[in-house]
Amino acid sequence: MSDTVLAATGRTTPPDDGSLDTRAVPHADATLLDNPAWHSLTGPHAGFAEGNDLVRRYPEDVAPFVAVRTWSDPDVWDALRDLVGPGAPVGLSAAERPFPVDWEDLGGGEGVQLVETEALQPRPDEEAVVLGADDVADMLAIVERNQPGPFRPRTHELGRYVGIRRDGRLVAMAGERLHPQGWTEISAVSTDTAYRRQGLASRLVLDVAFHIQERGDRALMHAAASNVNAIRAYERLGFALRRRTVFSFGRTPG
Repeated sequence: MSDTVLAATGRTTPPDDGSLDTRAVPHADATLLDNPAWHSLTGPHAGFAEGNDLVRRYPEDVAPFVAVRTWSDPDVWDALRDLVGPGAPVGLSAAERPFPVDWEDLGGGEGVQLVETEALQPRPDEEAVVLGADDVADMLAIVERNQPGPFRPRTHELGRYVGIRRDGRLVAMAGERLHPQGWTEISAVSTDTAYRRQGLASRLVLDVAFHIQERGDRALMHAAASNVNAIRAYERLGFALRRRTVFSFGRTPG
């Protein structure tokens, strides 16, 4: 499903005990995180936005995310088809009703959203190098090797990306993706197999988080619910579960 367009909205499932970790940093408006792609594309990332006041998307070479303002509008399904085109796969986060009969159901899954807490102790990393347009081939290659999630040729334009090189090879990477006002998502966390268990990913996450906090934002992360090892690692760093998400994949009518 690496080429699936992903759409996000606001319906969520709370943590198992129904509450947010009390250490969670309260300074930014957490309600924006109920629909982070929409608030990115209507906020700090508005310059990337394609679409209208009901559905918006990033350009295909930037990110595969489509954002839906609300599922309560009866025109949303037609608007999605008009935006992404006929016969296109779309990932829908928390769609509030089944796919229309003329859409193809491609399955689904579960994810989690984590936010920084006061336990997070970000710090810059001396070995981290800032990555940009000249590094795109290496960035795409490490994503292909490690499959951390969607990454396109212009994804690096969404924020600050950093990496660690060994003998000239990019062996670890992390960076910034979705950007609701007051929040920045840490994403594309990747480490090559031969360099795992050395703390490289944690170091880069803390470096990215440091610069996020330096400009007054708070950090968030997303992970597949099945990726329990990554979730535990992020919790050890000082992130806490905010919500669980349910997503499904469908294909627009041809």
